[in-house]
Amino acid sequence: ARGPYDVLVNNAGANRPALLADVTEHDYDVVADINVRSVLFVTRAVTRQLVERRMGGSVVHVGSQMGHVGGPKRSVYCATKHAVEGMAKAMAWELGPHGIRVNTLCPTFIETDMTRAALSDATFREWVTSKIALGRVGTVRDAMGPLVFLASDASALVTGSALMVDGGWTAS
Repeated sequence: ARGPYDVLVNNAGANRPALLADVTEHDYDVVADINVRSVLFVTRAVTRQLVERRMGGSVVHVGSQMGHVGGPKRSVYCATKHAVEGMAKAMAWELGPHGIRVNTLCPTFIETDMTRAALSDATFREWVTSKIALGRVGTVRDAMGPLVFLASDASALVTGSALMVDGGWTAS
């Protein structure tokens, strides 16, 4: 990693929805590599420089509400997003003494190119929105303000936390 950076946003993500009985090792490897392995090693590369240069900073892992709940056809995805939550808490303790904050942003289903196909299925979309107290899926704009908050000094005393941007899904 080149730098120095003082903010890192880990926003790569993958999902391969499948019933547990149908999950393949390849599906697991792809999702785990993107959702967990990349988060760990990119964070290590960036925070090494921050520590060496005695710079504080903010790391934001884009997790998911599914890192706090479960869902059908989401065993691998949920496992990886739960792992990111645990990793963020451990990293907050390790990096806090260096002035580096580590948090997760946990959105609900956000309307993007990656989710468009699934959300175009009326039955699936109805199931999703029935779980969201505000009754709608999220937009990229819904996640922008919370992300800026976690990246900025406005959250100077926030570390090891998960900021839910889920329209109330996890409130039930």
